[in-house]
Amino acid sequence: MATNATNNGHGRPADPERIPLTREGYEENQARLTYLITERRQQVADYIHEAKEAGDISESSAYEDAKNLQAMVEGEIQELQHLLEHAVILETPQHTGGKRTVRLGTTIDVETDRGTSRTFTLVSSAEANSSTGKLSDQSPVGRALMGHAIGDKVEVTTPGGAVLYTVKDIH
Repeated sequence: MATNATNNGHGRPADPERIPLTREGYEENQARLTYLITERRQQVADYIHEAKEAGDISESSAYEDAKNLQAMVEGEIQELQHLLEHAVILETPQHTGGKRTVRLGTTIDVETDRGTSRTFTLVSSAEANSSTGKLSDQSPVGRALMGHAIGDKVEVTTPGGAVLYTVKDIH
């Protein structure tokens, strides 16, 4: 979790790239990187070795598949290393000006105008995953909820139409 400033061409250090992650997101990405480096990389190397031993590599689709897989794994390793190197851990904010507001890293309980309850954790786009309730701060719903407090009603225009959310709790 490093932040390295670089020269911006004007003799001054440039602002370091910062990628906000929750502690959970940082740990998940770190675990994935460790797996890729310690296990998956070796599995792919074994696959390449087996494909080479199977015969003429110039006509081997297995060898080509293995090399493509190797490129994908190495690309993911580089992406994760970059992400973790520039990560800034979001600590869950407590109160802003005496009341809790929706910010990066907070978990929000909302209710729609149709009575449906939902829970979101507001995260950066690097960590967003709608299937686990991690909502990007750049999504229409994330942008609309940002800065609101418990009891606020927020209208969000989504691809499916306008939805009215009521913020029920922030934790």
